Amino acid sequence: MPETRPSQAKSEYDVAIVGSGAGGGQMAYTLTLAGLKCVLLEAGRAYHPDTETAMFQRRDQAPLMGVSTPDKDFGFHDATVDGGWDVPNEPYTQASKKDEEQFWWWRARMLGGRTNHWGRISLRNGPYDFKPHARDGLGFDWPLDYETVEPYYTKVERLIGVYGTNEGLENTPDSPDGVLLPAPKGRAAELLAQKHAKKVGVPIIPIHRAVLTKALDAETIPAKLHPGNQRAQKIVAASMRARAACFWATDCGRGCNIRANYQSTTVHLPPALATGNLDIIPDAHAREILMGRDDKATGVLFIDKTTGREERVKAKAVVIAASSGETVRILLNSRSNRSPNGLANSSGLVGKYIMDTVGADVRGHIPALENLPPHNEDGAGGSHFYAPWWLYQQQLAGKLDFARGYHIEMGGTRRMPGGGLPVAADLVRGAYGTRLKEDARRYYGASFGLACRGEMIPNEHSFAELDPNVKDKWGIPVVRWHWRWSDQELNMATHAVKTFTSIIEAMGGHVTHNAKMTGQDAIMNGGKIIHEVGGALMGADSRKSVCNEWNRTWDVKNLFLNDGSPFPSNADKNPTLTIMALAWRTADHIIAEARKGNL
Repeated sequence: MPETRPSQAKSEYDVAIVGSGAGGGQMAYTLTLAGLKCVLLEAGRAYHPDTETAMFQRRDQAPLMGVSTPDKDFGFHDATVDGGWDVPNEPYTQASKKDEEQFWWWRARMLGGRTNHWGRISLRNGPYDFKPHARDGLGFDWPLDYETVEPYYTKVERLIGVYGTNEGLENTPDSPDGVLLPAPKGRAAELLAQKHAKKVGVPIIPIHRAVLTKALDAETIPAKLHPGNQRAQKIVAASMRARAACFWATDCGRGCNIRANYQSTTVHLPPALATGNLDIIPDAHAREILMGRDDKATGVLFIDKTTGREERVKAKAVVIAASSGETVRILLNSRSNRSPNGLANSSGLVGKYIMDTVGADVRGHIPALENLPPHNEDGAGGSHFYAPWWLYQQQLAGKLDFARGYHIEMGGTRRMPGGGLPVAADLVRGAYGTRLKEDARRYYGASFGLACRGEMIPNEHSFAELDPNVKDKWGIPVVRWHWRWSDQELNMATHAVKTFTSIIEAMGGHVTHNAKMTGQDAIMNGGKIIHEVGGALMGADSRKSVCNEWNRTWDVKNLFLNDGSPFPSNADKNPTLTIMALAWRTADHIIAEARKGNL
């Protein structure tokens, strides 16, 4: 993938984009196909999925059998080639020493960001999710509604390719006919769970994931995405033809050099580069947004990590899409006499109301899944089924002790074993030789796990600020995290554990892990689900928000935030699809303003 060094950058661009993941990649794609000249700054190194993806290695071919190491938290084969919970030379700090108030911050320092690593679950926010305060009086409403965002959800799904089904469930939006790709069949454990979860009232359906189960229709989709733009249609059609359908080989988390799943590096950036309108500068650690005397952004000051030198790019508009924590860091470090508390912070809300997803899990043993005949269940690299939140009406009637919902992800499969012990150790304890082999065959695939992914209501105790003392390698103040779950989330985690226990027992199994956990013991640390959003909320009032409905900051008219930072709420739906939909919508707004000469 072509790279530009700072010395090769143009004297000025139409738009400078900080971050190359879902928001930044989508922004670069839409703007460049419309003819705007863009520069994309990535804090990590360049990454080439066509040559760096170890799709066909077994674990025994990897160092240490591919297990987690300090520099590869999710194992050797994870696509995050640089980054993780700890990034060398770029620390972050915690405001509290209490274990339950720690925030775990995952950062991917590589081209494409977290889109190389993510689970590719692509769920639309529903109508309730855009107006949660109107429904229960908690948190904040968005300054836009589902109907406004819906066309952009459809565009993104058509571009990246999302499989799934339309089920017509409450606040679980369907896609227009013909948009979703065919859903893969459920695995044995998922089918068994679907059958027996009905006994406890839980609907289990095919999940929506950004994986191609068949080739995209390159003959018709580009015209729907870019009507009237023949050059864009030709470029996008060629990019779609370069993507192959998944053949269920290896984990999506390894990355995909046949482009079957969505990554910014394989879907957004190649067509953007093909326009000739995009320059990508890797190893560009953004320090601050540069401002002119007219209170408009003029570009970005960054550190070239390869030389340690300060560099600048100049642009008519700036987009920050660096992830919520990074965006907060950049805005707060962009201090001046005019903005002593950080840029775009006249409301005092930059860094406030950070949210993550509620996580809790339970695992059990299912005797009905023992001794299954050997068969291939690798599948699409993640769950094929899930359960959307199903208790909206009971919640509305006040029958639950928490206000929002969670969806259920699940895992139970006879996928290719990793090389280590493929079953729970307590099931084969004391076995040796032939008996060990027999027990391994008997129990392999009989373990089943359920995981909560729930909505967090924003609270004033969860926020990010600059540490007054600690700086990174380049002398830039780092982020200090404050974190606290409320009773809403703790009660949700308790409910999830009880529900999962009921499902496992309905399947004829018994719980082996986390059966009796409740509240603080059951819930995972903030940040562990890697869904942090908020910190620069959008709203209808400049005194109570950082951005307007176009993701444009109130204080700086040509500065846009297009990651999860403007989210006023964090629905139980994974945020990536909504980040892309809003980025496409914002890009269309920028294009319209550019044509009017307003950049």
